[in-house]
Amino acid sequence: MALTFTLDPAVTPELRDGILDLWTDVSEAGGAVGFVPPVRRETVRPELVKHFVAMAEGRARLLVGHDEQGAVAATAFFHFNTHRLMTHWVWLYTVMVHPRHQGKGYGRELLAAAEGAARGMGGIEAIRLTCRGGLGLERFYGSCGYKEVGRVPAAIRVAPGDDRDDVIMLLPLS
Repeated sequence: MALTFTLDPAVTPELRDGILDLWTDVSEAGGAVGFVPPVRRETVRPELVKHFVAMAEGRARLLVGHDEQGAVAATAFFHFNTHRLMTHWVWLYTVMVHPRHQGKGYGRELLAAAEGAARGMGGIEAIRLTCRGGLGLERFYGSCGYKEVGRVPAAIRVAPGDDRDDVIMLLPLS
């Protein structure tokens, strides 16, 4: 069954806790969303609060996917550029699908929903994101229409002696 996506949902305690659980579970499963295991909810919470603050200030928007039971199953945060010469594209951050839903095509659904949402945002011509090298994520994003436009070697230190490339991906919307 497909996910149900909502752009700009009301931030309720249930949504907050659902995203917090999702982010923690994805991180614990080895997902490249800013943390490495072991991860606790208390570690993730400040990063989620930063997204919520940006949303409250109008600098970010949330796309959330719910599964058939109504649980938060996927997220992506759009962040707008404040520099006047870069307002024509958005960043996509914290792109996640719950590990229990891996292999169902929900990642593609999430990216398609994000593309559709961005197309509905006036004046947005592209989506830009970064991903951690060494996991095949650039191939996945590439299969969804994103193009690799840059790479910073060894920019992400996962652990001592385990540095990964920071891969910059772009999806033109025109």
